[in-house]
Amino acid sequence: MDYPKSVPSVGLVNGRFVDENPVEGSPGSLIPAVWGNSVTQEILGVISAANLTPSEADTGQLIKALQSIIGRSSPMRSVITRISTSQVLKAEESGLVLIDASAGASTLTLPAANAALGIRDVIVRRIDNSGNRLTVRAAGTDRIRFHTHLAASGYPFLVLMGSGDWWHLRSDESGSWWPVGRFDATALGRVSFESTRQVIPGGYAVLNGNLLVRSDWPWLWDYAQSSGALVSEASRPGNEGAWTTGDGATTFRVPDIRGEFLRVLDEARGVDIDRSPGSRQMYALENHNHFLPTSSGSTVRPTPSIPDSLWDLTHDVNSAPVSGTLGTTFPNPAYSGGDSVGSIGSFSSETRPRNVAYPARIKLI
Repeated sequence: MDYPKSVPSVGLVNGRFVDENPVEGSPGSLIPAVWGNSVTQEILGVISAANLTPSEADTGQLIKALQSIIGRSSPMRSVITRISTSQVLKAEESGLVLIDASAGASTLTLPAANAALGIRDVIVRRIDNSGNRLTVRAAGTDRIRFHTHLAASGYPFLVLMGSGDWWHLRSDESGSWWPVGRFDATALGRVSFESTRQVIPGGYAVLNGNLLVRSDWPWLWDYAQSSGALVSEASRPGNEGAWTTGDGATTFRVPDIRGEFLRVLDEARGVDIDRSPGSRQMYALENHNHFLPTSSGSTVRPTPSIPDSLWDLTHDVNSAPVSGTLGTTFPNPAYSGGDSVGSIGSFSSETRPRNVAYPARIKLI
């Protein structure tokens, strides 16, 4: 491409165009047909290289073509787009997209992942912590290829949960957006403990047995169905740690483990037999003997006898009442205070070890 130096034409100076000068009486340049056609063909060549069909009515094809071609070699464009309402993302807005959903539930629809868009990267990042649902949806029949172990084609949308949650997506020109990175890639459905009551960003929720709508969480419903820990809603009592089928049509329920101790599932070892995932087991005491003091200062010991070195004689047995139910009755004044409880703890309606309570969370996406 060059100026039409070799084309004799009125008004050209060394092939360059000039304006008309009425004072000097010199005419303005006339555009040679060969040069006009050449320029047009150069532009059409770029448009065709981007697999676009030339259109006289579309005056933005050159920039679209350049974006598509550049996107194939450098998918990440240096563009920052700020969004605060539901909208469809334009191709030229791809790059870093900052989304504020504090005004209400919002949906961001991605551009079509086709040849016209080219290989393009989008980083969608949430900046508010309002709790409003924020959905990032693929256009038309496009899919976002996450959790493909549950659905090979991926899912039509994802959700951003909490301030700072982000996903880095790349279009493949063939109807799919592929995750390149994300704020938290912890496995779906994993249970974890936190040292804060705040629900951290990245896709977590409290394990509180909430009902969810299947169409709002299709990947999580797929996970629940394949978990081996799914029971009917009617079977929930005694299986609170399992998923349930909800109403059997449109909802399902997450597990509820609040206030519970957790135990590793036996899985055919034979120690804790016939347990199903998420099932609740009531507390129990192992069979054992009681050492009963008497008012005479002697002790009634089980047979066979236990050596004095292993027998606790530090307490004042004369102060204890004569009762054959001393060690088995609750409440019991003799065990409710003083040095009698110093080494064994206090009595309660359940058996429990010393423990620390931390909030439990489950990964929803």
